[in-house]
Amino acid sequence: MRRLDHAATVPAGPSLKRPGGNVVADSAKVAIIAALEREVRGLTKNWSVRERQHEGRRFRFFERDSVVLVCGGIGADAARRATEAAIALYHPLRVQSVGFAGALDPALKVGKIFVPERVIDASDGSSMETHTGAGVLVTFKAVAGAEQKSNLATAYGAQAVDMEAAAVARGASAHGVGFSAVKAISDEAGFDFPDMDRFAGNDGRFLQTKFLIHVGIHPRLWSRVFKLAANAANAAKALCAELERQNYDAERVQSRIE
Repeated sequence: MRRLDHAATVPAGPSLKRPGGNVVADSAKVAIIAALEREVRGLTKNWSVRERQHEGRRFRFFERDSVVLVCGGIGADAARRATEAAIALYHPLRVQSVGFAGALDPALKVGKIFVPERVIDASDGSSMETHTGAGVLVTFKAVAGAEQKSNLATAYGAQAVDMEAAAVARGASAHGVGFSAVKAISDEAGFDFPDMDRFAGNDGRFLQTKFLIHVGIHPRLWSRVFKLAANAANAAKALCAELERQNYDAERVQSRIE
């Protein structure tokens, strides 16, 4: 299997500074890359917000102390663009992919925090070690249903699947920046999604209105969608709590990378 060149990474620490400071002088020690704001809203509600442009695209950055967070959208392309923008504009020491993941291991339940030791890109088999946590996260091009989850678990020996982490890892590696990932399980191994791919726009946005109209005229989907919404709320709460516990103190980040 081809491997990505990897940069040093930083393990999670016990606590994140409380609100009250902004990112100073367009720099950050850690850049957090999420897909959707609903995944991290509980974390960023008291952060400063700034809109900035990179390569003709506008990004909404949340800033606090030495941390910056951007929600790039769904999928690898959106994650890549957000990672490039965060690195170019804030020059972080570490980039962290955060958000929801689907369980491939039946032991992983909704709300469980999964910090992988390795991230694999299913599109080409490349991988990157994070030197944090344990287990394997595989990044797949689409939302994985129950059958696809089983296939991915067998093919890659992975415990969870997402759609963005490998793209974030690749961007970090290209710039010699540390990489890590923190994921919250939003759907268990046996959960079968409704067809979600059609509701992701080309820019990575979730087409919520289109999705709700589709669900409204297909009553057979209602129970799964209600379950999905409840799972997402639980996963978001767990994810934000975990990120609050992490220590992004500038000196600690620097010393761990060195």
